[in-house]
Amino acid sequence: MTLDVAWAVDWVRRSAQTVTEHRQELIELDRQIGDGDHGENLFRGFSAVVAKLDALPAEPADIGEVLRLVATTLMSTVGGAAGPLYGTAYLRAAKATGVTQLDSHGVVALLEAALEGIVARGKATTGEKTMVDAWTPATEAAVTAADGGASPAEVLAAAADAAHEGAEATIPLVATKGRASYLGERSAGHLDPGARSTELILRAAAQAAA
Repeated sequence: MTLDVAWAVDWVRRSAQTVTEHRQELIELDRQIGDGDHGENLFRGFSAVVAKLDALPAEPADIGEVLRLVATTLMSTVGGAAGPLYGTAYLRAAKATGVTQLDSHGVVALLEAALEGIVARGKATTGEKTMVDAWTPATEAAVTAADGGASPAEVLAAAADAAHEGAEATIPLVATKGRASYLGERSAGHLDPGARSTELILRAAAQAAA
C-alpha cells in the first residue's frame, strides 16, 4: 500500500477542518502560556491553504507540490511563531516528497524532514515545552513502525498516537523556549499549544490514510 497525491490533498483539507474545530481550544491553550493567537493564526493559515487548493487548475503533480503550497501559504498568512515553524516543516517535507507515491519509509522521510525543519527554525529540543515534544516522539514511533513492516497508514497512526502522548507530557514541563519561557515556573501545568496542534495535524494525516 502507498499514499498518493489525493491523500496529501485530503490531509490538508482534514487539517483545516480539525484546526477549525479546535480553534477555540488552541486559542485558550495559548492564552494560558502565550499570546493567545495560535488557534486564530492556524485557522487563518489553513483556510487560505484550502482556498488556494480549490483554485488550482489541475491536481498537483506530486505530493511535494501539495506540501509546498501549504508551506508558502502558511509563511505568507500566519503570524507569530507558528507560520515560520510550520511553514519550514512543510517546506522541508516537500523537498523530501517529490514523488507521486509514498511507502512507509517515505512517510518516515516526510516526518523526519518536517521535524528537522522545525528544529532548525526554532532552535528547540525535547523537554523545552514546544511542538518539538510532540514531533520527536511521533517521528521516532514512525521509524519503529516502518522498520517493523507497518503500512503507511499504520505508520501515521503510530505517529499520531505518539504525538498525543508527547503533547500530554508537556503539561508538567517548565517552558525554556519561546514566549511561554517568560512565565518560568508558572508555565508548568499547561498543555503546550504547538504540541497540541501537532497532534491534531498528524491525526488528520492518519485519518486521511485510513
